[in-house]
Amino acid sequence: MTVTEQTSPSHYERIGGAASVKTAVDLFYDRVLADPELAGYFSGVDMARQRRHLALMLTVVLGGPNEYAGRGLAEAHQPLGITVAHYQRVGAHLVDTLTQLGVPADVLDHVGVVLAQVQDQVVAAGNRPGV
Repeated sequence: MTVTEQTSPSHYERIGGAASVKTAVDLFYDRVLADPELAGYFSGVDMARQRRHLALMLTVVLGGPNEYAGRGLAEAHQPLGITVAHYQRVGAHLVDTLTQLGVPADVLDHVGVVLAQVQDQVVAAGNRPGV
């Protein structure tokens, strides 16, 4: 009898893969664009392209295939002057969207950890406490 190593499915696989990520991204941006405090960041943005970029990034965060070839987080976000409050608001919309879709608590926790880890790359340097 041979024993094969069985690996646990990634968060990406557990939530349903590409189709689930696309659904989450669409619902997330619907929420963000309806939020008057955040919508201004996206005026003049090609939202189809933006949605594709987030889907690729979220796929990587969840342990799916890494096919993202866009700009880094800091390069893309620093010029926007994003505040800590707005960053946290966007993060809350993402977590609320994933919760609405029935994403398991451990996956939500993982997303929260990643959001905390990348905050300084997204929030404008002049808007960070102590900077």
